[in-house]
Amino acid sequence: MPHDAHHHEEHEALVIEDEAGNIEAQIIVNALQEVLIGKGLLTAHEVTAAIAKLESPGIHLGAKVVAKAWTDPAYKARLMEDGRAAVQELDIPVTEARIIVVENTPTRHNLITCTLCSCYPRSILGQPPSWYISKAYRARSVREPRSVLSEFGLNLPLEVRLDVHDSNADMRYLVLPEPPADLASYDLAALEAMISRDHLIGVARHVG
Repeated sequence: MPHDAHHHEEHEALVIEDEAGNIEAQIIVNALQEVLIGKGLLTAHEVTAAIAKLESPGIHLGAKVVAKAWTDPAYKARLMEDGRAAVQELDIPVTEARIIVVENTPTRHNLITCTLCSCYPRSILGQPPSWYISKAYRARSVREPRSVLSEFGLNLPLEVRLDVHDSNADMRYLVLPEPPADLASYDLAALEAMISRDHLIGVARHVG
């Protein structure tokens, strides 16, 4: 299911629910922040900035992997065969047991989720965004994936096949997006700048 869109970082329908565990965790986090701020070790602005950086779609190592795969067919073949080993070739310390890379094509789109908890390739993409670990996203991404994608501005034509991949403790998935049509016009740095975290989760599609 192709079609790209401008990703909206916050989604009303995909926020973390106020369940007991989340509330308790948030209370602990808030208390810790207050102590650190009270002791002058952090400012409120620094806390906010740190959280924003962790959840930023642009702060990740996946772009390096994708740009390399786009420009090096032999590397792409190794990436598709053994994602973990290929990512490690780029001096990225992968902590996950297995990385499976799934490729978008003109007739196929891939969406990544984790229905059981919040399994996510953190060593490559950093901390997952809050919507990814929410119960709403985890349930709806399997039950109504096209509707979820539309909330990110990604409206896929019905003729495009949509595959949803469920990560778990043993394996994590990464999406290899389609390269831009004018791939040869860009150097590696320019290509990396086009690739967001959302492309590698599958809530965004076109680049460039």
